[in-house]
Amino acid sequence: MWLTAGLLFAAVAGVAAWKVWPLLNPKLAQIAPLDPDCDLRAGPCTGLLPGGGRITFGITPRSIPVIQPLRFDVTVEGVDARSAEVDLQGVDMNMGFNRPQLQPAGKGHFSGEAVIPVCVRNAMEWEARVLVETDQGLVAAPFRFITVKPGIELPQ
Repeated sequence: MWLTAGLLFAAVAGVAAWKVWPLLNPKLAQIAPLDPDCDLRAGPCTGLLPGGGRITFGITPRSIPVIQPLRFDVTVEGVDARSAEVDLQGVDMNMGFNRPQLQPAGKGHFSGEAVIPVCVRNAMEWEARVLVETDQGLVAAPFRFITVKPGIELPQ
């Protein structure tokens, strides 16, 4: 009986992993290179797609506080965007699934809100990967930023 239960559990877990994999790791048609000079605290940043096109991403408030609502704004130029979402991932630590879907706000413009969780570390580096659905498939542009716990200075 335990063997049957174990095999059933393994089969269910395998099917669940197979179904969830494309959601967690979507296949990308194009990805913009990471801009090391991007500072989202100074203002929006732009990722240049290799096949042409631009994805501009901004966060307000610019101090990027944790556990408070943040506004995300995305502008897409040079590609026909149908939808956009922002996949938030910890660079050195798994912070769980956090991928808010943005709402259309005019041609090529999307906006929405999200909350970034607090980390056990004083400072946390994040990657916001903007995912845009186009006629050619999913395109992405990564943007990195650092958050700090309330009361902690931003590292230099």
